[in-house]
Amino acid sequence: MDIYPLDSDKIYYSGDWLTLDSEDGEKTLRVGEWLNTDPVRIHKMIIKDKVLQVDPIEVFNPLISKLRRADFSYYKRIMGLKMLIDYPGYSSGVEARIPYDIDPVGFYKWWRKGKHEHLVHLSTAYQLKLFQKVATADPKVILKKDVEFLQSF
Repeated sequence: MDIYPLDSDKIYYSGDWLTLDSEDGEKTLRVGEWLNTDPVRIHKMIIKDKVLQVDPIEVFNPLISKLRRADFSYYKRIMGLKMLIDYPGYSSGVEARIPYDIDPVGFYKWWRKGKHEHLVHLSTAYQLKLFQKVATADPKVILKKDVEFLQSF
């Protein structure tokens, strides 16, 4: 089979061939097949390493959908506040960012006290902002462990 090394200047579409190292040596697949075979690796090559450029509609959007099914914890981390959640007061899924920004105390109660931490990943920076807002707006709501987290900065 032919070898198709990564060309970081090229924009890849799902039908383009790409050769990558694998546990079994070099492996050549179409980009669309790589999305099924190793979606986390492909996502990291695009976002973290910035060595793979892909068409946003034909490759990147389907990749995000495949990540959700392939590795939900990774998906949750990359989505962060863009994660769609069922939140009280909204008729259907809403981006977590909306209640986080509009009603930080309510979001905190839902997320931390309502035991929904497994649904939305908040980076340390977003936790810090949230805890600061809650501590200022309604100090009796914030949990002791979160006050201690704030004091550690």
